[in-house]
Amino acid sequence: MLHKLRLSAKYLLAGAFSVAGAQGAWAHVKWFCAYDIAGQPRGLENVLCPDFELLSGIAMLTLFTGCVLEGTPLGQSMTRALNRVTAGVLLNTELLVRAGCGFFFVAVWATGGFLLTPELKSTAWFVPPLQLAIAAGMLSRRSLPLSALGIAILFAVSVHDYGAFHLADYPIFLGVAGYLALTGLRRDLFGIKPLDLARYATAITLMWASIEKWAYPEWSFPLFIDHPALSLGFDMELYMRAAGVVEFTLAFALLWTPLVRRCAAIMLLGTFISACFEFGKIDVIGHSAIIALLIVMAADNRAVEKDRRVPLLAPAGFSAALASTLLVYYAGHAAIFGTAIM
Repeated sequence: MLHKLRLSAKYLLAGAFSVAGAQGAWAHVKWFCAYDIAGQPRGLENVLCPDFELLSGIAMLTLFTGCVLEGTPLGQSMTRALNRVTAGVLLNTELLVRAGCGFFFVAVWATGGFLLTPELKSTAWFVPPLQLAIAAGMLSRRSLPLSALGIAILFAVSVHDYGAFHLADYPIFLGVAGYLALTGLRRDLFGIKPLDLARYATAITLMWASIEKWAYPEWSFPLFIDHPALSLGFDMELYMRAAGVVEFTLAFALLWTPLVRRCAAIMLLGTFISACFEFGKIDVIGHSAIIALLIVMAADNRAVEKDRRVPLLAPAGFSAALASTLLVYYAGHAAIFGTAIM
């Protein structure tokens, strides 16, 4: 019994520290280390190990607890406190997103040599002027749809050059393009608000990225060798499993009820900002757009009318999202690259 308690405490600490010391695990590994997307990922029989199952169980319990807390007087007090702190952000949501996207594309243009993220290299002549034009489009609401079109073109070029599976890492750019287009046109997408569209794309992006922490943990090992303090003394394999579970849980929480998703946005915001201090300019540029989105998501206090998502649905939804994301990732990889699933 004492051994089990110690083991559970070890996993809880690994999960907690993967947030508190997340720089190494949350920096986008493809920007800093060698990677091989076509390579054989860890088999599902290795991913779905006892460590993974226990960490996922702790994640579901934490998510359920947060959902229960939201409906209590304490949760309501937390919501009111968040509303007071983020009132200014809420009033300037569009301005902040436009400023964040404008900074991102100016920085990408100034750095030069890539399309949307540092590993997507390009020497095409039209890319720098298009990036600058996208940034300029942020100056007026009327030109936002044109900026959205420019982002879609860069995304399409990236898919052509690097393949659909690689760009499955970045649906957030399509979410940003959708937000800008809908905001500029003052429309919704079949009842979906522009910010919700960007939030869904952000959640999908991060859930997909978490799979790579389990499928290819070795990609991140050079970061821990160069920066040994990042792992906080934990075994690198365990740390990457915990970091992946934490990232997936917070990403899934972005899809849930107001307080849960706002707290998840704040925690994600802290991890991305902390990674920028460790990895410098490239990380600041690469994550500037998602940081802007997470800031406005933390301030978004809209609730779904007649929301029927009771706390017990959260663990079930988490399990379904985890199973489906793993299935799509591994089945898609096997179909495209001919690798084995198990």
